[in-house]
Amino acid sequence: MNYDRFFADALGRLHDERRYRVFAELERVAGRFPHAIWHTPQGPRDVVIWCSNDYLGMGQHPKVIGAMVETATRMGTGAGGTRNIAGTNFPLVALERELADLHGKDSALVFTSGYVSNETGISTIARLIPNCLILSDAYNHNSMIAGIRNAGCDKQIFRHNDMAHLEELLIAAGDRPKLIAFESIYSMDGDVGPINTICDLAERYGALTYLDEVHAVGMYGPRGAGIAERDGAMHRVDVIEGTLGKAFGALGGYIAANSTLCDAVRSYAPGFIFTTALPPAVCAAATAAIRHLKTSTWERERHQDRAARLKSVLTMAGLPVMETPTHIVPVMVGDAEKCKAASDLLLNEHGIYIQPINYPTVPAGTERLRIAPSPYHDDGLIDALAGAMVDVWEKLGMPLKQRSLAAE
Repeated sequence: MNYDRFFADALGRLHDERRYRVFAELERVAGRFPHAIWHTPQGPRDVVIWCSNDYLGMGQHPKVIGAMVETATRMGTGAGGTRNIAGTNFPLVALERELADLHGKDSALVFTSGYVSNETGISTIARLIPNCLILSDAYNHNSMIAGIRNAGCDKQIFRHNDMAHLEELLIAAGDRPKLIAFESIYSMDGDVGPINTICDLAERYGALTYLDEVHAVGMYGPRGAGIAERDGAMHRVDVIEGTLGKAFGALGGYIAANSTLCDAVRSYAPGFIFTTALPPAVCAAATAAIRHLKTSTWERERHQDRAARLKSVLTMAGLPVMETPTHIVPVMVGDAEKCKAASDLLLNEHGIYIQPINYPTVPAGTERLRIAPSPYHDDGLIDALAGAMVDVWEKLGMPLKQRSLAAE
């Protein structure tokens, strides 16, 4: 039997549907972000990255790099195994304490990625609650969906940010245990979940709340704890999940909650028990980033300023920018083939890297370019991006709105 045929057929379907993914080989250079080196078959080229989730550029911050290098020099590179077998390296303990403090919780538990913290956290929590019903926002991330699926519990999907629908489902559930899973910032549309309203409903109908803050930690709130901190709701949310791999510029994911819940997950979660711990140097780097952003507001303020200017300039250029109240700037294309073509033209002809977002990340027909500015994208880079995107839109015959004369 020719087994390779099955894999070749699967890849062929992706090509036919115009959603085969091609990775750009990029070399980030510390101190030059968002500039990078693109390694092409014809040789290296300088490019500007416009879609990195290193939102604040903390991956190149001297404090973060310094903490990583010093710890690796002192303690070596790896963690030596799982925490259960090899013990817990002290920088990981310090990181969990820092995260618990950040979110005002008793405890925190670190995983190897944000995906794992959601998949393992949700599934373990729900399995430990007898007869649990999970209520999930329709736009929740794939990692949350995987966690809900692996929990093996009953589930109900409420329409995105539709509080009337959520309340209907809560009422219908009656007195059984319930877990509401939702996000603060939905990364593809850039909109925000109504955290306080969800907490009101959870308190009224006796539900536990699980909030994914991966696109908000480090970026919102007085100390960078996220949208829940900004909205005064942090103490009302039972479980806050976040990542160390976006605004904190490192690697890993975590949950923060009361000590009993975290200890139960630590004791029962296969995705925690049976995997190698984060290396000490990575933990030290993440801790340095968190500590810096707890006191420094420059990065957050500059980031919001850049996002606002970017939206203004692109909109005035006539590009179909989706309105969002956050730093995420989606530009609608609505066609998989043109979305990939736009990305290719921007990279090949203008030295601008923006990954195309196609199905299944977003529904078919809503393909888009998802732009993520950083504090280091200056006015010149923003203006160059707008000019390049207009050129691409015209070459691909995509409509532009009537343009304003200039950006303010």
